[in-house]
Amino acid sequence: MRTFVRVAERGNLSSVARELGIGQSTVTRHLNELEDAVGVPLLSRTTRRVILTDEGSRYYSNCLQVLRLVEQAAEEARNARRAAAGAVRLSCTAALGVMHITRLIFEFQDQHPDISVDLNLTDERIDLVREGVDLALRLGPLTDSSMKLHALGKSHRLMVGAPAYFSVHGRPERPDDLSRYETVIMSNVAGSDQIALSSRHGENFAVPVNGKLRVDHGLAAREALAAGRGIGPTHLWLVHDLLDNGRLEVVLEDYRPSPVPLSLLIVPERSAIARVRLLTDFLVAEIPKLPGIRPS
Repeated sequence: MRTFVRVAERGNLSSVARELGIGQSTVTRHLNELEDAVGVPLLSRTTRRVILTDEGSRYYSNCLQVLRLVEQAAEEARNARRAAAGAVRLSCTAALGVMHITRLIFEFQDQHPDISVDLNLTDERIDLVREGVDLALRLGPLTDSSMKLHALGKSHRLMVGAPAYFSVHGRPERPDDLSRYETVIMSNVAGSDQIALSSRHGENFAVPVNGKLRVDHGLAAREALAAGRGIGPTHLWLVHDLLDNGRLEVVLEDYRPSPVPLSLLIVPERSAIARVRLLTDFLVAEIPKLPGIRPS
């Protein structure tokens, strides 16, 4: 039944086999035995994809409820011995994960040594259910209303550059000056060819910018800024150490890019599981302590 559910969600036998650590022939056998037991076809197989039949769709919904009860029963048995154990899958935007979340996971596992964590670092908006993920840390506005949501706060940003760059090119004094400077551009962020800034007095600016270097990863942007390849907007948590040691400096301090919402998404069916709840509570308590993360 678990195999069937994962195949229904992923639509691919080989990916489910890799996920479960079994051979593809075993996945096929599980599906055939289940269909024989139920007495109707549950899946329709094409050369590229496996899709649910009408009977399979109804059976899938019931399977979710059955498997949830099975897991809750196991959790109750474990809780009776006061032991939280098992695996939690956490997805996180890559740069935040490398810079801060991995360290938090170490602390969490020191407190709960029987819980394993599968940390998936990606900047893609993955389907949590299809990928078998329990929790996801997301930067930016959200569109998936089917998940439970913890608003962790807002990630504040600022304009930075390297002292060596400013010594050659000077420092921008007003937002309009930015169009004359080389900008490190995030190619995977919509609208990154324009920098929007707001002043403390409520003025808003939208300045077109140019740059010879475009990157699709926050850590690459961090290295480019520190190397003096240009200036750019960045999250404080990404560069706080470089600001502290003088490798980067803040410019246009009276004008700031808009903060970005930071949220924790939870698959509703997984939220009551003890190990998922423990990691959720830990992240909700610890992430707002990171540099630049402030209450919404």
